[in-house]
Amino acid sequence: MQIKFGTDGWRGVIARDFTFDNLSLVAQATMDYLNRDGSGNKGLVIGYDRRFLSRDFARRVAEVAAGNGIRVRLTDGYAPTPAVSWAVRESGAGAGIMITASHNPPEYNGFKVKEAFGGSARPSTTKVLEEIVAFNVANDRRVVATPFEEALGKGMIEIFDPCEGYFRQIGRYVDLELIARAGIPVVVDPMYGAGSGFLPRLLAGVHEIHNSENPSFGGQPPEPIGEHLAELSALLKGGSYRVGLALDGDADRIGAVDENGDFFSSHCIFTVILRHLIEHKHLRGGVVKTVSTTRMVDLLARKFDLPLFETPIGFKHICELMLTEDILMGGEESGGLGVKGHIPERDGILLGLLLLEAMAVSGKGLRRLLDETMDEIGHFSYRRIDRRIGGDAKEQLIARLKSAPPAEIDGRRVAATNFSDGFKFIFENGDWLLIRPSGTEPVLRLYSEAGTPDQVDRLLRAAEVLAAL
Repeated sequence: MQIKFGTDGWRGVIARDFTFDNLSLVAQATMDYLNRDGSGNKGLVIGYDRRFLSRDFARRVAEVAAGNGIRVRLTDGYAPTPAVSWAVRESGAGAGIMITASHNPPEYNGFKVKEAFGGSARPSTTKVLEEIVAFNVANDRRVVATPFEEALGKGMIEIFDPCEGYFRQIGRYVDLELIARAGIPVVVDPMYGAGSGFLPRLLAGVHEIHNSENPSFGGQPPEPIGEHLAELSALLKGGSYRVGLALDGDADRIGAVDENGDFFSSHCIFTVILRHLIEHKHLRGGVVKTVSTTRMVDLLARKFDLPLFETPIGFKHICELMLTEDILMGGEESGGLGVKGHIPERDGILLGLLLLEAMAVSGKGLRRLLDETMDEIGHFSYRRIDRRIGGDAKEQLIARLKSAPPAEIDGRRVAATNFSDGFKFIFENGDWLLIRPSGTEPVLRLYSEAGTPDQVDRLLRAAEVLAAL
């Protein structure tokens, strides 16, 4: 099969695409790449989430690394992706590998590459990895591996706790004592994923739900979006808690529920934390958003005279800018947010704590903090819907939108377009609609932001008609 890296790593359905044989091919190509550029001498950090067979997949990658002369530090259990990424940065490793399919459905697993700076592999890097895999397959390159116990005995594999250094970094970035003194009643939903148990370890008194080991994730994808957080919302509506935090399958994404029990999307989180960083932590720098992210970020950047950058979807694009520019905060619609002074990487745990810090400093709930900002810059509604679409239908739609994009949608003139990643149609008042095929699933994603929920719904219905769904 052809190995293709998507928005963050290579992913596939377990036992169909994501097999031990295919994983071994990708691992061998990765070790060839690291040894070719000299990074292999600096060692490799490997971590894994709680998905089916993730531990065994991680051990197989470690065997291939050891077989190619690369020393491995393997996590002593499941771990959040940001903890693994921080371990790469802190230890000076040549790279990191995280076995996870992030927020994808339970039947998927994946292979994320973290570069030496502690962030997602850049597109230029994953392109080379794809080329090496193809070359190795075409030339019958043998996978070289050392059995796990043998490599462990030889010291080529070391088992370590990635959280010690990560927790020290979190404590430097966030005032945990301030949050504790505020006594905010918090409930966390790690969605059965690799973030289970970590926020309670950092902050006493935090209550968790859905923290047992469950590779089926309770029958739904571990993605912290509104429709997956009904139980968390009910707990907030019950009045026992003031905020709910949710993490995706590998804890690099964040979602929340506000003091009213309503879903608090990544757009809202981005807006509240950006203002907190500027006004309370007194930080400055550029702001990066992906093409599907709220205009509230644009307006806040303008208000505080900060440079604004827009990228295609995928945190790897934000990461590239964080490496070359002075970036205060970067984020995407799916809940991946990163901040200055940490690693150029998404971190759901850190961002959740920053939300709590913003509440502790202000004495206000999340919704009130957002409403105060909206009163200044304007009120916005946002919604995304996903629709399954076959491969042929997807290709036909892409071809049609490229060759003949509509000049009018729902009776409204399209004032501008942005086809850098999907098909974004922008209207005269700033409302917008985005039609984008998923890079990892047979899904068409439809996004819209407008002044009212009714306007958002109208644009999404128009998108479904346009896409012939």
